[in-house]
Amino acid sequence: MRELEQDRRYANTLARGLRILRAFRPSDNGLGNLEISERTGIPRSTVSRLTFTLCALGYLTHGRHFDKYRLGPAALALGNIASAAFGFVSVAAPIMQALANQMNALVGVSIQDDGNMLIVKTWRPEGSRTIWLDVGYRMPVLTSSSGVAYLGALSRDEREKLEALLPEADAEACEEVWQRERLQLQREGYVCVEEEARYSRAINAVATPFRPSEIGEPVSFFCGANVDDLSDTRIHGEVGAELVRAVNRLKSLTGHAVSAVSSE
Repeated sequence: MRELEQDRRYANTLARGLRILRAFRPSDNGLGNLEISERTGIPRSTVSRLTFTLCALGYLTHGRHFDKYRLGPAALALGNIASAAFGFVSVAAPIMQALANQMNALVGVSIQDDGNMLIVKTWRPEGSRTIWLDVGYRMPVLTSSSGVAYLGALSRDEREKLEALLPEADAEACEEVWQRERLQLQREGYVCVEEEARYSRAINAVATPFRPSEIGEPVSFFCGANVDDLSDTRIHGEVGAELVRAVNRLKSLTGHAVSAVSSE
């Protein structure tokens, strides 16, 4: 990220404004300037100016004087436009819902966003009351199955761009993980982060990449549940293959029969 910020073409003020919008989560009941500053690392005085501007443009709303900021109608409109542009998600819906029901596990799709994996759509088993990961949840790249599936599908040039977004220690480890997960994807079609390396010991998941024509990089489809319900043995014996089969069906329906893993 440091190298990117030193590029003359990099608009730092715009980047900070977008970082503020990224700070909001579905579970939030609004955020104040102090909370936004703590989440983004942007000085509170700068946050105050940026939130004023974002409110003026409709990307944030701010009610009473002491009320907190919330995403505004302009952000909602932009999100709806982006969602409508991802036609593969609507095609995937019946396939992934059937997989969630069959595996009794959460199925979802995540994208890379600012050096993390962001869940943008989920399908829960019908009748399930369990509260699992939901849209807006962020996961680290190197220690989540969604993240390493995404990483393993990247070309060398794409990987180097990702490294610029990661913390220095993660960027240094990126190439080794990339090489390992590429081999796993080529061999099995899916990846799964082992327990000792997972960012959360409470959740287990398997993931596989997909390259939609609508965007210029892969996304990750994942299937996950609590570790008590989704063991590594079950992943390798059943769930991983079923996830790959489901995504292959999506590829057939959308005309993307080529491998999501870059050959470069």
